[in-house]
Amino acid sequence: MNTLKKWLPDVLVVVLFAAISFAYFFVPVTQGKILFQHDAAASVGLGKELKDYQEATGETSRWTNAVFGGMPTYQLAPSYSSTDGLSQVMSAYHLWLPDYVWFLFAYLLGFYILLRAFDFRQSLAALGSILWAFSSYFLIIIAAGHLWKVMALAYLPPMIAGIVLAYRGKYLSGFIVTALFTAFEVKANHVQMTYYYLFIVLFMVIAYLVKAIREKQLSGFLKASGTLAVAAAIGIAINISNLYHTWEYQKESMRGKSELTKANSANQTSSGLDRDYITQWSYGIDETMTLLVPDAKGGASVPLSQNEHAMAKADGQIQSMLPQIYDAFPQYFGTQPGTSGPVYVGAFVIFLFVLSLFLVRGPMKWALLGATVLSVLLAWGKNFMGFTDFFLDYIPMYAKFRTVASILVIAEFTIPLLAALALKRIVDEPDVLRKNMKFVYISLALTAGVAALIALMPGMMGPFVNAQETQMIAGIQGMDSSTQSMILANIASMREAMVSADAWRSVAIILIGFAALILYRYGKLRANYMIVVLAVLCLVDLWQVDKRYLNDGMFVPKSEREMPQQATAADSQILNDKSLGYRVLNFSTSTFNDNTTSYFHKSIGGYHPAKLRRYQEMIDKYIAPEMQAAMREISAKGGNMAEIQGYKTFPVLNMLNAKYFILPMQDGTTVPLTNIHAQGNGWFVDKIDYVADANAEYAGVGRIDVRHEAVADQRFKSVLGGARANDSTATVKLESYAPNHLEYAVGSKNGGIVAFSEIYYPGWTATVDGNPVVIGRVNYILRALNVKAGQHKVVLDFHPSSVQTTETIAYIAIVILLLSIIGAGYLEWKRRK
Repeated sequence: MNTLKKWLPDVLVVVLFAAISFAYFFVPVTQGKILFQHDAAASVGLGKELKDYQEATGETSRWTNAVFGGMPTYQLAPSYSSTDGLSQVMSAYHLWLPDYVWFLFAYLLGFYILLRAFDFRQSLAALGSILWAFSSYFLIIIAAGHLWKVMALAYLPPMIAGIVLAYRGKYLSGFIVTALFTAFEVKANHVQMTYYYLFIVLFMVIAYLVKAIREKQLSGFLKASGTLAVAAAIGIAINISNLYHTWEYQKESMRGKSELTKANSANQTSSGLDRDYITQWSYGIDETMTLLVPDAKGGASVPLSQNEHAMAKADGQIQSMLPQIYDAFPQYFGTQPGTSGPVYVGAFVIFLFVLSLFLVRGPMKWALLGATVLSVLLAWGKNFMGFTDFFLDYIPMYAKFRTVASILVIAEFTIPLLAALALKRIVDEPDVLRKNMKFVYISLALTAGVAALIALMPGMMGPFVNAQETQMIAGIQGMDSSTQSMILANIASMREAMVSADAWRSVAIILIGFAALILYRYGKLRANYMIVVLAVLCLVDLWQVDKRYLNDGMFVPKSEREMPQQATAADSQILNDKSLGYRVLNFSTSTFNDNTTSYFHKSIGGYHPAKLRRYQEMIDKYIAPEMQAAMREISAKGGNMAEIQGYKTFPVLNMLNAKYFILPMQDGTTVPLTNIHAQGNGWFVDKIDYVADANAEYAGVGRIDVRHEAVADQRFKSVLGGARANDSTATVKLESYAPNHLEYAVGSKNGGIVAFSEIYYPGWTATVDGNPVVIGRVNYILRALNVKAGQHKVVLDFHPSSVQTTETIAYIAIVILLLSIIGAGYLEWKRRK
C-alpha cells in the first residue's frame, strides 16, 4: 500500500503526459491521418529494393543498387537482430502509443525522469518537462520527418538522468538507467545529436568533479564515474553492430576524408567536408533572438500571405497589380538558405533562465551556462567563423556534421533545465523571492524589456528585404523603379508588423508569469497553484507557436500516403526490359535530390545526406557536366542516339550502364530514351594506366576511352596486373542478380582485367570458379578483377563477416544488462524484506 502511495503521483503524471500528447495530435489520430514528410517520402523509394528482397528471402541486404549506382544500407535501414528485443522494450517505454503521440510523450517522460533524478517534486518535474518538450524545434523535426533525430533527443535526458543518479550516490539505479537509455540513444541512430549532447555530459561531469573536490568526496566521484563508464560501455555494446558499420561507412562517405588533395585545401576540413558545406545553415547572430521572440526573423520559409499580421499591412494597389506577389515572398528574412521554423524555447522560460543565473547556486549552474554559451556561439557557424574554425580543426569529430545551427539543441536543454532549477529553489525555499526581488526585476528588464524594445523598434531586426529579393523585383519587366521601391518598402513594413506583433506577445507571456511569481511572493498564491498557473501559461505559449509549424492541416489521409508510387508511362516502358542490372538516369526530376526513380529502377541519382564520397566527387566533375552535355546533344539530334557520339559526350554515364534516360516533355509528361552507348554490366579492358595517387586516377577518367581503357591507383597493380584482352569475342554477362549477390559468366581468349559497372566499396568479396580473388578498383569508382582466359563463373558478394562478430558482442552485452536488472531487483526485494 505504501509503495502504491509513493508511486501514484508519478503514475498520474505519466497519464497526464499521455493525455497532453494525444490532445496535440487529436484530430489526425482520430481521423486516421498522417504527415506528409519529405524525408519519410524520400525513404520509400530508397528502401523499395531492400523491402522487396527481404520479403522474398527473409534476409536483410546490406547493399542496395537502387540509388547512386549502389551503396551500403548501413545508414539507410540499420537493422540487426540483436536489437529486436530492445525495440520491444522501447515500445513498452512509449506505452505502445500511436505514432506522433509517442514522440511527444517520449519527450515529456524523458525530461521528467531527469528532473526526478535531480530530486524534483512530481508537480514541478511535470512543469519542467513541459518547458522542455514543447520547444519549437522538437515539433518542427517531427513535421520534417527527422524521426531518428526525434528519438535521439527524446532518449538523451533520461540517459543523463542516470548520470545524475550515479553522482548522487545511487550507483545501482544510475548504472541501470544509464545503460538502458544509452542503448536506446545509440539505437536511435542519430550520431550528430548524441555527439552534441556529449558536450552537456562533459560540462556536467566537470561540475560534479568540482563539487566532489570541494566536499572532499573524490572517491565517490571516481566510483560513480567507473559505474557510468561500464554502463555506457554496455549500452554501446548492445548497438555495436550499428555503430561499427556506421564507423566503417563514414570513412567512405561524404563524412569521411577524401582521397583527393584539393588545391583549395583551406576550405577543406580534416574530415573532408568543406567548411562552406558544414556551415551553410548557420544561425544569424541577431537570429538568436528567436529564443525569446519566435518571429524575430519571420518564422518559417512559407509565403508571407499566410501571416495575418503581415497581411494587415498589405498594399491593395500592389495586390491588384500583382495578385501573387505576397505568395512569392517568404515570412523568413534571416540569412539561412531557408528554414522550417525558428528555435523558440518560450518567453517565460527565458525569463526563468535569466533569473536562474542569480538564484541557482553551485558548479552545475556554471556548467549549464557554459554549455548554453557554447551552443549559441557554435550555432552562429560562418557568422562567427574564428570560433567555428577552431572546433572544425581541433575538436574530434566536430567536422563530420553539417547544419551547425542544430547544435542549439544544447541550449534547448540547458535553458529549460536552469529555468526548472530556479523554480525548484523558489518553491523549496519560500523566502528566496523576498530576499532576491531585485534579481526578479533585472530578469524582467532583460527579457520583457528587450521584447518590448523589439516591438517598439522592429527595424532593429532588419534588413527586411535581401539582395536576392530586390533583384527579383528589379527583374520584372515593364515596372518602373518607383513601383519597385514601393513594393519592397511594403514587404519590409509587412515583416516589421509581423515581428512587432510577436514581440508584444512575448511581453504579455512574461508579464503573466511575472504576476504569478509576485502573487506567490506575497502569499496570495500557494506553491502548487503557482506551478499549475505557470504550467498552463507555458503550455499555451509553446503550444500556439508549435502549431504554426506542426498543425492539423499538415496531415493527409493515410490512404494518400500509403498508396504505392504510381509508375509513369516512361517507368512502365522501361520495366518491360527484363534484363538484369541496367541503370536509369532521370532528367525530369532533381536527379540528386529525389528518390522516386529508385522506387522502380536502379538509379544513377537519388538523395541521401551521406552518400559515398567518391560517387559525389564523380557527380561534381563528370556526371553532372555529362548530363548537361547529353541534354544538349539529345535536343540537337532530335533524340536520335545513333547520331550522338556517346563515348565522347557522356562516357562516365555509359560505364555506369545508364541504359535508359527519362526525359521531360513540354506537356509535363516524360518519355524514356534508350542509351545505345551504355557499356553493360562488365567488359574487358585492353589497356590500364597505373597512376601515382587518387588525384591522378580521378583526373585520368576524363582522358581515357573508358570502353577500352582503364585508369587505376598504383596500389591496385599487384591485385589487377596488366591488361591483355584485345578480344572482340570476349563477353561478360550478368546471369543472376540480387542486391548483395551478383553472378557473371565471363569468357575471353586472352583473359585480363574485367571492369564491372558496379560501385567499389571495401567489404565486397569475389570468387572465380569458387576460388577467392581480391577485388581492385578502376576509374575511381568501379570494381575490377583479373580473370584468366577461358570460360569462368564470377561471383561478387556482399555479406560482411563483421556483422556476425558484432552481433555476438551485442548479445553478450544484452545478457549482462539483463543480469544487472535482475540482480538489482533481487537486492531491492531483499532490502524491503
